[in-house]
Amino acid sequence: MSQQFVLPAYQDRSLGDVVPAIGRALGLLPDSPLSLPEAAGYVVLLVDGLGARLLERYADAAPYLSSLLAGQRPGTAGVPSTTATSLTSFGTGLPPGTHGLVGYTSRIPGTDTLLNALQWSKEVDPHEWQPHPTAFQALRSLGGTVTVVNRREFVGTGLTEASQRGASYVGADMVGERIAAALTVSAEPRSITYLYDGDLDRTGHRHGVASSAWLQQLSMIDAEAEQLRDALPRSVRLLVVADHGMVDSPPESRLDVAEHPELRDGLVLFGGEARLRHLYCAGGAVSAVVDAWRSVLGERATVLTREEAVGRNWFGPVTPAVLPRLGDVVVAAHDDFAVISSTDFPYEATLVGLHGSLTPDEMLIPILVD
Repeated sequence: MSQQFVLPAYQDRSLGDVVPAIGRALGLLPDSPLSLPEAAGYVVLLVDGLGARLLERYADAAPYLSSLLAGQRPGTAGVPSTTATSLTSFGTGLPPGTHGLVGYTSRIPGTDTLLNALQWSKEVDPHEWQPHPTAFQALRSLGGTVTVVNRREFVGTGLTEASQRGASYVGADMVGERIAAALTVSAEPRSITYLYDGDLDRTGHRHGVASSAWLQQLSMIDAEAEQLRDALPRSVRLLVVADHGMVDSPPESRLDVAEHPELRDGLVLFGGEARLRHLYCAGGAVSAVVDAWRSVLGERATVLTREEAVGRNWFGPVTPAVLPRLGDVVVAAHDDFAVISSTDFPYEATLVGLHGSLTPDEMLIPILVD
């Protein structure tokens, strides 16, 4: 392995442990693996794409957030380190192998079709795909006031229903709207208010981390967080987290499967994302697929069978319903490597910043309380 992977800290300090920890801090739950300070309420600002390593590296662009780093250990995303998986772990309190959103794209069992977890499909009921009660539902049933403040376009989407059902939803597209909404709803007793900001992630995908655009966007996020903290009463805690980090993958560090037809042999479906691929194989082809991918990729990625990846606890406990959604073979990129397909996912090939694998820049996330 050319770069040490960070294993997910499920039931310890992972993103899925945050909402149960808030429940304990609000006096709604008796215990949780992660400890947070007691408070009258919590406002959670989740910054998509703000890895802990990135915040440390570019602290000058985020003086407020970086001032909170001292003494506050990072947590981890789950696997894959990607938005749909992480947001569902956050909202449900469950690891990916249980809640079932196991990547940007994953196989719909019994079909030769992929579910895109961000765009969703009208043919897939999100309540069946993710049937477990959410952590939001649990806290609400215990007397908490649970509110999601997010863009209006996300109301009622498949991902929102799978990950955040049970919370009241306030549509707010602008930063000012989000802060104003947070001030109103966080005044309720035992409140947990969740705000999502996706602009840093979009900027990183388009321009790369440490680009001028990304650094400017980080500074804007920092100002938003500080303004939010200043506006909230001290009895309400601000908690800043992220769903994953990001790495830039230059063209010379990419492999396009369209240029390697031998990597298609034995495959029925090619899924996942550029930094963590799910390969779905024809019957009896798994061993040959593993051999071919290991031979071509070499030290640039870790190639495992599904059973090997599950055995390493990458996805946490995996239920029988979720098992076939995982690739028969899983490919996790090292360093800045990426496996793209200009034919299957042409848009993905245009992105600069990527995430999904288990490197520290992708896996480590801030858990910052002020």
